[in-house]
Amino acid sequence: MASLPPLRATLLPAQPDDLLEIDEAWSFVRTRRNKRWLWTVMCRRTRQIVAFVIGDRSQQSCRRLWAKVPFTYRRCLSYSDFWNAYQALPKENHCAVGKESGELSHMQRWYCTLRQRQARYVRKTLSFSKSDAYHHMVTNWFIIDHNLAMYSLP
Repeated sequence: MASLPPLRATLLPAQPDDLLEIDEAWSFVRTRRNKRWLWTVMCRRTRQIVAFVIGDRSQQSCRRLWAKVPFTYRRCLSYSDFWNAYQALPKENHCAVGKESGELSHMQRWYCTLRQRQARYVRKTLSFSKSDAYHHMVTNWFIIDHNLAMYSLP
């Protein structure tokens, strides 16, 4: 079985006018008490996931997420909702907006796709990961597969 490429190898090059959408989705490992949050950064132009982190809903997880964003994307304007943890993002190129603004609609749509294809991300499910390692592995595989599919689109 071939190994997956690193996430950065699946990304199209950043452009100066790219916009980033940042959001998080809830899941769990083994029991609902073991909450895990999937934090993602999406490039609006390419619809690719630029970076992701699985963690809690804290500013520390947000900082870990931003550290994984490739340097060429860090200068892009980014949007998120008003969750307090997003205050950890650089203020000079970040805007907090409401969901009704439409600035996060591509990210929300991607989460709908994730929930359709990965039952472990459905809120009321019988399907779940039994370990953090497996949860991360399946999520990583899904994101890389998604990025490669977006790479091949015109």
